[in-house]
Amino acid sequence: MCGIVGVLHRNGKSAPTHVLKRMTDRIAHRGPDGEGHFTEGPVGLGHRRLAIIDLSPLGHQPMANEDGTVLLVFNGEIYNYQGLRIELESRGHRFHSQTDTETIIHAYEEWGEDCVRRFNGMFAFGIWDRKKRRMFLARDRYGVKPLYWSFRNETLVFASEIKAILEHPDIPRRVCATALNEYFSFQNIFTDQTMFEGIRLLPPATIMTLDLESTAGPAARTYWDYPFPREPWRIKEEECVDQVYHLFEQAVVRQLVSDVPVGSYLSGGMDSGSITCVAAANVKRLTTFTGGFDLSSASGLELGFDERRAAEVLANRFKTEHYEVVMHAGDMEWVLPELIWHLEDLRVGQCYPNYYVSRLAGKFVKVVLSGAGGDELFGGYPWRYYRGLDSPSSQEYFRRYYDYWQRLVPEDEKANLFTPDIKKAVGSHSAFDVFRGVFREYPGLFASNEDLVNASLYFELKTFMHGLLVVEDHVSMAHSLETRVPFLDDDLVDFAVRIPASYKLRNLEKTIRVDENSTGKRFDAQTSEGKMVLRKAMGRFIPDDITGRTKQGFSAPDASWFRGESIDYINRLLRQPRARIYEYLNPEYVTTVLDQHCSGQSNRRLLIWSFLSLEWWLRSYFPS
Repeated sequence: MCGIVGVLHRNGKSAPTHVLKRMTDRIAHRGPDGEGHFTEGPVGLGHRRLAIIDLSPLGHQPMANEDGTVLLVFNGEIYNYQGLRIELESRGHRFHSQTDTETIIHAYEEWGEDCVRRFNGMFAFGIWDRKKRRMFLARDRYGVKPLYWSFRNETLVFASEIKAILEHPDIPRRVCATALNEYFSFQNIFTDQTMFEGIRLLPPATIMTLDLESTAGPAARTYWDYPFPREPWRIKEEECVDQVYHLFEQAVVRQLVSDVPVGSYLSGGMDSGSITCVAAANVKRLTTFTGGFDLSSASGLELGFDERRAAEVLANRFKTEHYEVVMHAGDMEWVLPELIWHLEDLRVGQCYPNYYVSRLAGKFVKVVLSGAGGDELFGGYPWRYYRGLDSPSSQEYFRRYYDYWQRLVPEDEKANLFTPDIKKAVGSHSAFDVFRGVFREYPGLFASNEDLVNASLYFELKTFMHGLLVVEDHVSMAHSLETRVPFLDDDLVDFAVRIPASYKLRNLEKTIRVDENSTGKRFDAQTSEGKMVLRKAMGRFIPDDITGRTKQGFSAPDASWFRGESIDYINRLLRQPRARIYEYLNPEYVTTVLDQHCSGQSNRRLLIWSFLSLEWWLRSYFPS
């Protein structure tokens, strides 16, 4: 796990080492164990190392093959590297280290750009091919590891984080109005845009090339997509349960490969509990981490947000070395400037609790296992999928599901949200077209309720989960911590997406209406009907009282805190006329939202979080 940067000039400029050094220094938190740089005329590569596998100097990057014709900078882990190494050695390749990094080099030599299809892991890398005079960039199937890039004035600049790209003298800083429109529609960005105009995020499962001698721009193509079936899979439910059990156990064990200590997040829920069970059986004295909340000023359903007690029960059961951090209302205020600087790419919702738990874990281990992906693969949000059920056509389904996913500002309020200049810059950009575009390559049908559930799962894997992964990377690497996601093992994913939706959800005919804005992520007993096949499989690892629990996400009680202990901070930041957000947003609209929330008229916690995030993002990256 590391931080990478790269430059390729096609305009006659050279790539000076001091620029690369400035770029890697900006992301030193991603790799405190070493740094390296390579420059040759118009080409430059830089690296910050977080040593995980083969801690010796042989793991130094940029790494080259024997004759120096292939140079690599790599961020991530290839979990099947040992098997690939055996295959490559049988084909005559010679290895000089024990790293998974070197496996990528030889795999590229052997299979060219198709090497990415053979990697089971999380990765973002750049390869300079001296013979072809070509830069080759790649990102893993699911987007666990980010890779940002910009191409302007015949110069390609790429990096693990945007802040490194901004250190290059040819990259200007401008706010992207259309990305702002996406963000305030979905609290996420579904395209490859970022909030920085001209800086893009290479999509998951995508490779991109740029030839030094060509006049053509960067060429990108997708090498994989979620293989949802067009026809129902004829398989017995018990067989599904058996396979999920075995593939999950295999995935966790596979992702334990490391030469440094590995820990696990432990929320007290089914997904992290099952991961902890398998990991604890294979790691001596596993370390686990939980975040909890001071609920003295919470009310209603928020009183159930603290999962420390359930986590402690599991920690005792699996005999882990367990640590906890407790968050209070004022903790958001203290951490927000630092968090947003690290986050830089605003996506999904409240994430400061994750930042605190990552900081805790980073004090004890370099690698931590996370339960991300279990909900999106196995149907953990049934109240969402039900919004599109019984749609008579794909277009009706798109409209219903789009209406639901306008998490922040509905389309009919957009005219009141932005300033005149931003409205003009947004122009005809359509959030609905962006939403519908997610399904452009969807392989499934829209003919039955099972089809519609699969379509919703596909959408959330491509958008919501991807946003969560981008955020998780930034908050964990802020503390030099590698997060691994066993649910996103290739074998497990390929099997999971083929499982009939009727095995994942208890009732495809029953409609559940839940307002995520007002209840956070804790819902009534009806919502325990998701992830049924996973619950049965995980029941072999953990107690029934855990697999049978209602869905609970990792959320602070912000609905109460934003009306109580945090309100002075929110008012100081957002009710002053000189707040930075008012260069882009209408002050009257923001004030109305705050008034509605504070009076109890409506719960706008998600939107208020986004206002706060945007304010600090502008202060951090566009200082006045």
